[in-house]
Amino acid sequence: MKVAKTADWRDGVPFDMPVIAAEVAPGEPTRCFVCGTDSEPLDRAELWAVKHEHPHHHDGYVRFYCAEHTPKVVQSVARVLPAAKASARRPAAARHAGSSDRQPPARRPSAVADEKPRAMCPDCFIEVSALGLCGVCGQTVA
Repeated sequence: MKVAKTADWRDGVPFDMPVIAAEVAPGEPTRCFVCGTDSEPLDRAELWAVKHEHPHHHDGYVRFYCAEHTPKVVQSVARVLPAAKASARRPAAARHAGSSDRQPPARRPSAVADEKPRAMCPDCFIEVSALGLCGVCGQTVA
């Protein structure tokens, strides 16, 4: 069974970047997450949608905030470090050269190629056990 990803409006919202809620999810007035259910519903043009990372779901989750409670935009360290580390490891000449300079990794010899062929049952055409017994018909193969 293949699990396919569904099309969802939340896929278009960038992580940790406030976006006007009416642009990504038009609909009825709703409430700010911080203000809670006791507050008056606000028009979505007045609310900000922010997609947060979730430790168990790679798609994250989206919450709506009023202008007063919109979180500050802080670029995640995890998103910045991999690119910085990669460029720091490569010398300056290699960073400017094209990727055609890279050599493909050397292939290791296959362990299967070194093994000797195993005995097969002449009737069932399956590999027999180390004892020489066919698991299907029980015939002994030398």
